[in-house]
Amino acid sequence: MAKRKKRGVEFNFYNCTITGRKFKIHGKAQNPDDLVSVGAYYELHPEEDDRPELEKKQAEEVEYFEEEEEEEEQEESEA
Repeated sequence: MAKRKKRGVEFNFYNCTITGRKFKIHGKAQNPDDLVSVGAYYELHPEEDDRPELEKKQAEEVEYFEEEEEEEEQEESEA
């Protein structure tokens, strides 16, 4: 029996308009200028944040870790 040809999944990379962080989504966005990351959305709408506490804590840790990496990169580029 012949193998099925796999269809390629198209990923597109965009920047969050609020945080400036880069993220990827499947397919093309209709309004790429209006895209915001999940964290930025919940910053704008804290009353709609229904994530479990563990997930909120993990998201904060990831953001903190990324901020540290950015600071280290800036220090290395200045030196």
